Amino acid sequence: MKKAFVTFTVVCGIIILAAMSSPIMSNESIGGGKSMDTIKLPEPDYDSKTSIEKALLERRSVRGYKKESLTLIEVSQLLWAAQGITNKRGFKTAPSAGALFPLEVYIVVGDVNDLPEGIYQYKPHKHELLKIADGDKRSELCTAALGQGCIKQCAAAIVFSAVYERTTKKYGERGIRYVHMEIGHAAQNVHLQVVSLNLGTVVVGAFHDNEVKRVMNMTDKEQPLCIMPIGRR
Repeated sequence: MKKAFVTFTVVCGIIILAAMSSPIMSNESIGGGKSMDTIKLPEPDYDSKTSIEKALLERRSVRGYKKESLTLIEVSQLLWAAQGITNKRGFKTAPSAGALFPLEVYIVVGDVNDLPEGIYQYKPHKHELLKIADGDKRSELCTAALGQGCIKQCAAAIVFSAVYERTTKKYGERGIRYVHMEIGHAAQNVHLQVVSLNLGTVVVGAFHDNEVKRVMNMTDKEQPLCIMPIGRR
């Protein structure tokens, strides 16, 4: 009996060790247990030939774009500008009240080289994309945004949302104001980065909230704040 117990213990130990040594899948689980792929983005650049002064001077709202693709490198740079990590403590490119970071960033991809059509969520800490949905959703997003053509015409659109509770749990109702300050910082970062990349964008704030949430598969806690279509001038 004792020998059988020892054998059973050894077998269990081997099974546990085998499970622990198995490779971890790169996929993450989305609501409903659906597994989605992650895509590692190219490392962003931290220098360019465009000065901050020139970017400020040339920043304009651009609603018309050429029918040309964006590159994965450009998408990487834009998302890093929006909410990228800038040091080991987890601080980001845009200031955040209490470093609580209520913003979430998505990109609706229609025409990007080496990146299939679909909706992706940006994961700043690993600088990667988590695929949320397949297929070109630009037309649906355009409809949700009162038919604004720049969204349907763009190569890709960055969509910002906020989880207000991350900030209001510390600052109360005033935290709502802080979240709105933060989205302004992040959107301006994208605007300036777009100038550096010789692209065009505009901040779109007119849309049906619930329709945008549906198209983007946002959680109940998220509220959409703005859409920024991106394309070549």
